[in-house]
Amino acid sequence: MVLPDIGRTITIGGVTTNYHEAGAGRAVVLLHGSGPGVTAWQNWQRIIPRLAERYRVIAPDIVGFGFSPKPEGEKPGIKLWLAHLVGILDALEIEEATLVGNSFGGALSLAMMARHADRVRALVLMGTPAGEFEQTGGLADSYAFEPSLENMGAMMRRFPFDPAIVSDEMIAARFAVAQHNAGLETIRELQPRPTDGRRATVRGVPLEQLEAIDVPTLILHGREDRMIPLDVAIRAHRHIAKSQLHVFGQCGHWVQVEREEEFLAQVAMFLAMTESPQ
Repeated sequence: MVLPDIGRTITIGGVTTNYHEAGAGRAVVLLHGSGPGVTAWQNWQRIIPRLAERYRVIAPDIVGFGFSPKPEGEKPGIKLWLAHLVGILDALEIEEATLVGNSFGGALSLAMMARHADRVRALVLMGTPAGEFEQTGGLADSYAFEPSLENMGAMMRRFPFDPAIVSDEMIAARFAVAQHNAGLETIRELQPRPTDGRRATVRGVPLEQLEAIDVPTLILHGREDRMIPLDVAIRAHRHIAKSQLHVFGQCGHWVQVEREEEFLAQVAMFLAMTESPQ
């Protein structure tokens, strides 16, 4: 079975890396979220061709997710993810890129600013964990996920404000990937283990690191996000000096899916503002 999630292949530090590329011009790298069965394609399939009308768009499966398998014996973690992302930029001859990060992808984007700020031109952060906050039920469910079509449907319906937007086709597509690689080892490295009767604490990028960010940053968040609370985005906005914050009402964790046209409009305006003078 050939899945649309499978795009081009490049080897990065021994990692057979799956990625999608379209368009030409200034580089925009789309970084997916976490969750069982996630891929770049699952997150960005409708966004890639629209942004590619003006930009060179790269959307990789980060190592440990989708069709970029973790090398045997490697432990998933920020060191591995950063090395993988920098390796992708190097291999594709991208000196500097705008990073558009969804959830985990946003956290990876913030980590890039801490370790490789010279490679980042601007940031777009969506549903991004930062600082410390109480683990939500949605995040705990991802940690405890056991692969089945029924469980996949139940999990996916927690992401948007309106669960009716989650179609049977969407569930089947993501479950097909999860049967190949659910990414559970990687997800459980990201998430604290839920404790019976007590909420665990999620620790995102420390707030003092946010204060050092000096590139233009657009923060997009759904008001009804059940994965990453809105307060987390507001706090990040307060700590990132050059940030703008846009909150979508009646919207959950899937900003780019639930508010596709508005998302594209916000990103297009932001990217235009960060163009270098000619």
